[in-house]
Amino acid sequence: MSAHGRRAGRALLLALAALYSLFPIYFITVQSLKTPQEDVFGNPLFVRDPTLENYTELFAGAQARVRGFVVLPRVPFVRWLVNSAAVLAASLAVTLVTAVLAAYALGQLQPPGWRWWRRLLFATYVVPHTILFIPLYQVVVALGLDDNLGALALIYATMALPFAVWLLSAYYAHLPREIEESALVEGATRAGAFVRIIVPMSKNVLVAAALFTVGTVGNDFMLASIFLLDPNRQTVAAGLGVMDVSLEELIAVAGVNLAAIPIAIACAIFAKSYVRGITAAMLEGA
Repeated sequence: MSAHGRRAGRALLLALAALYSLFPIYFITVQSLKTPQEDVFGNPLFVRDPTLENYTELFAGAQARVRGFVVLPRVPFVRWLVNSAAVLAASLAVTLVTAVLAAYALGQLQPPGWRWWRRLLFATYVVPHTILFIPLYQVVVALGLDDNLGALALIYATMALPFAVWLLSAYYAHLPREIEESALVEGATRAGAFVRIIVPMSKNVLVAAALFTVGTVGNDFMLASIFLLDPNRQTVAAGLGVMDVSLEELIAVAGVNLAAIPIAIACAIFAKSYVRGITAAMLEGA
């Protein structure tokens, strides 16, 4: 095959991959812009008369109300957004701070058995989460932290930590020691060299770990719906998922689409740093 044919083949594969990735976003956006009548009788792939009514209904949900022949329940969507943002911010903070410290200890200080510790961390990451929620729930209830956003944030952090530590420690393990030693010769403390030199150098790997944590939090429905029963304390995923049995479907779709926009924007902005971080960690021996 000629070089032109290979380029054309790669372009076709990339186009198909892009179509496969973008079609769900297109489909859910089309559904969120439909009226209930067009949802039933219209084309599932197109919208003739787009409307933002489903989005406005999300922010008009302080009280139960009637829409046509449907009684819509109370939908505290703004509260769910605030809860989701708080859980995400807390999970990111705990995960990144803990992962950086643990990864530096494993990768740079290299205590006895550090390679096996890294392998054990990665092995715990592949344990199915479905077998963990019962013991997790028992621990949370025993500590009196049920129906608490902080407990959910800590659970998400424990889910994201193994991969984050594994990724960062791979980068730190092959980082030249001369960089830190030069700072020590210049009079910096080990802590100062770590904060001012090592952490800034690993910013791309930190971005990769952060986006992985965002995916862990954003994709979860099961744990949020189990640990958060009060509607005013639920996240967007749990709130819309639990109430979908009584909530009009198109309003739930609009809520999912709206909640995904900030995450999609963040991923688009940091995509280059994410690729660089994953590549740097993989090339350094992960």
